[in-house]
Amino acid sequence: MSEQTIQARHRTVMDDETRHVARVYAEALYKAAEADNNVDTVLEELETLTKGVYGQDPGLELFFVSASIGRNKKDDAIQKTFAGRASDTFVRFLKVLNEHDRLGMLGAIAVAFRAIHDRKARRLVVHVRSAVQLTDEERDRVKNDIRAVADVEPVLDEKVDPSILGGLIVRVQDWVYDASVRTRLQNIRNQLIERSSHGIQSGRDRFRT
Repeated sequence: MSEQTIQARHRTVMDDETRHVARVYAEALYKAAEADNNVDTVLEELETLTKGVYGQDPGLELFFVSASIGRNKKDDAIQKTFAGRASDTFVRFLKVLNEHDRLGMLGAIAVAFRAIHDRKARRLVVHVRSAVQLTDEERDRVKNDIRAVADVEPVLDEKVDPSILGGLIVRVQDWVYDASVRTRLQNIRNQLIERSSHGIQSGRDRFRT
């Protein structure tokens, strides 16, 4: 896949209109999966395709999104590739997307489907940045703190960021708890500057009197 293709897809996948349409399709798929009692299976199939298969075989994604390839060919490809290997719910959904020329939205639909699934299960993605990889004890401590405060089941999205030097930065939706060493050092620096400025001003005032 060319860099231009990737950039174009990234510009369009998460715009407001696409998110809205993706959410509508994701909700319809979720209801169908609930009726078929295979929500977890469909979620795994969605994410395996959009996060795994597409990465290993970008040609498949290009095939699905190409406007020069007819629906009949795409339908045949869906049948040959997924029938018998994926759930009937998932195969039917791919064919519905194909009928409406929406196969290019699979990535955004997968994101929306995951959000619906997590919300229904009272799961909440918690973004955690740390200077080094968390230990199991630290991971459990973060989860327990989030459970106690928010009454949800946290799903940690961990990222190692050596630039924060130590400590943690935890983001839950719009709330951020910054306990990083870098921030603490910056706060100390700001306090020293403030005290220094205050001392200088006080000395000037005493000199004037």
